Amino acid sequence: MSDAAPRFEVLLTSGAESDLEDIYDHLAAFDSPAQAQRLLDQLMNVVQGLAIFPTRGSYPKELLALGIKEYRQTLFKPFRVIYRISSDKVIIHLIADGRRSMPALLAHRLLGA
Repeated sequence: MSDAAPRFEVLLTSGAESDLEDIYDHLAAFDSPAQAQRLLDQLMNVVQGLAIFPTRGSYPKELLALGIKEYRQTLFKPFRVIYRISSDKVIIHLIADGRRSMPALLAHRLLGA
């Protein structure tokens, strides 16, 4: 019998993929492409780490205040990775700098407001 934890498939929505592209482009323009690639690699390690025990993430406080417990988050400061667990999949919906106006961003991206 295997003691390995179950693995979840990690998927990025098109919005999350765009978030990563925007983060890379911004850092490449204001710092360097090499630094942007390092950050992108680190963010992808965080994202792929959700394949094991994704329930460790907390509920985003902005959504919890609305009674929404469908989404979770993990942090790689200052970035927040917002995701949803669906059976054996972890679906990444948003990767954003947590210093942004998160209520408006979450409402737009996750709630369709």
